Amino acid sequence: MRFAVIGDIHSNAAALDKVIHDIREKDVDFIVCTGDLVGYAPFPNEVIDLVRRSNILSIQGNYDKAIGNTEIVCGCDYKDEKQVELAGLSVMFTNEVITEENRSYLRSLPSELGLKAGELRILVVHGSPRKINEYLYEDSGEVVEVTRELKEDILICGHTHKPYYKVINGKHVINSGSVGKPKHGNPNATYVTVEVVENKVKVNIHEVSYDYEKTAKAIEENQILPNEFAQMLRMG
Repeated sequence: MRFAVIGDIHSNAAALDKVIHDIREKDVDFIVCTGDLVGYAPFPNEVIDLVRRSNILSIQGNYDKAIGNTEIVCGCDYKDEKQVELAGLSVMFTNEVITEENRSYLRSLPSELGLKAGELRILVVHGSPRKINEYLYEDSGEVVEVTRELKEDILICGHTHKPYYKVINGKHVINSGSVGKPKHGNPNATYVTVEVVENKVKVNIHEVSYDYEKTAKAIEENQILPNEFAQMLRMG
């Protein structure tokens, strides 16, 4: 089995389009998404439409849950008041422009997904198996705790926007980073490919360049979204 993992697209349709084209050259069986299709950038409907047209298996991220249920907070678990304020503007804008069909789609997404590759069991979540908005950073105590409790062999997660692959407590932990709002130090989109052959796991992290300035300028031209989001895209 060979498949691709994407996540944290955050309404960045240009980045998603480039990533899907790159994945198509990798000869994968399917694509799975760890959620957070919406939020931050101006194109939530375009992203959802592209995910659905591309038959991508997706679960619900915290932003998807918030918009799907017409909530006014993103559920990001931010501690900084400025981040909370900016995220609130993102939720406000997305709630205004999302179509009812796409809101219903977000609401219908499952919170997790179970897969099987040979004898290995795979669990796909957004934050962690414990909480949709828990951050499982590569060297965190939380990821150590989670892998001690994990029944599955492979854990695929998102939410941190930083890609990594690591074996912890005998469990394979995979984070695909972010398609639309990366935090790894440059504006390139990231995703991973996972290959399981005879119960052996091989993971590759891929970076994809795209015209991030086009999305950044669309944010700056928007009347609700703050310009800080454009700078986040440029800085990665």
